[in-house]
Amino acid sequence: MSYTLGLHELAEGTHAYLQPDGGWGWSNAGLVVGDGESLLVDTLFDLKITQRMLDFMAPLTRDASISTVVNTHANGDHCYGNQLLKDRQIIASQATAHEMSEVPPAMLAALNKAPGDVGDLFRHFFGEFDFENIESVLPTQTFEGSHTFSVGGRTIELVQVGPAHTLGDTLVFVPDAKTVYTGDILFIGGTPLAWVGPMDNWIAACDMICDADVDHIVPGHGPLTDKAGVKAIREYLVYVQKEATERFHGGMDAWDAARDISLNGFDQWGEIGRISVNVDTVYKTLDPNHKSPDVVEQFRRMYALENPH
Repeated sequence: MSYTLGLHELAEGTHAYLQPDGGWGWSNAGLVVGDGESLLVDTLFDLKITQRMLDFMAPLTRDASISTVVNTHANGDHCYGNQLLKDRQIIASQATAHEMSEVPPAMLAALNKAPGDVGDLFRHFFGEFDFENIESVLPTQTFEGSHTFSVGGRTIELVQVGPAHTLGDTLVFVPDAKTVYTGDILFIGGTPLAWVGPMDNWIAACDMICDADVDHIVPGHGPLTDKAGVKAIREYLVYVQKEATERFHGGMDAWDAARDISLNGFDQWGEIGRISVNVDTVYKTLDPNHKSPDVVEQFRRMYALENPH
């Protein structure tokens, strides 16, 4: 299936909404159409691109309107568009709901408008998006562990696999379509980003997808994938964890370690600078007293690794 902007049918009544190139902020979503109602998996980073997605979906949702939204995790590119569906049921893990209140759209709007180097840095990553006047709309229902419900007669199974990428990452299984929407447990063609960790939880989530009866795997970013794509992400996580752990025990600083680790074949992926956050997360897991840099410094480091002078 081609990796093009728009809605792609995976199985009957089950669709992926893809946004190339899958880099920073260009996330995927999903639509599951049932009898008279539909489920939307994730909204997008701003109101304009979320509305564009809803317009793409309109022919399918005219007779089966979106009654329920699931947010797979708290990053804005998967939930800032909730405002356009604020009268619907919105479900997320309890940890995701908590985390969503911590990075409101106004914060990114301010960073994008900031003067000097900070503004330049954030516009490099997020300058294509408009965070002005977005109302933060939180879930109306939360769960812990797992949650099964139905939409238009179709069973939906939610499984919380975080903390991993974020505090409350959730996989969305549609058993009758052998489909899983993974949120940012999968970046295909891009480098995984472990804001929270531990890596072991994320590795276990990859194993869960590989063990599941699924034919269609929709990542949070990048083209549709298969279990080989999941295994490649798992290999990266195992590799970074091993290399970072060795350097931690050798007394190396986390930032020095990130610059020291060879990308070893993973350098063909986008956003390679994310290794700096990933290494820092491994250090944080190994030492609860480890002090991570603030978010501005995290982005400076990622930028520096991808734009060496």
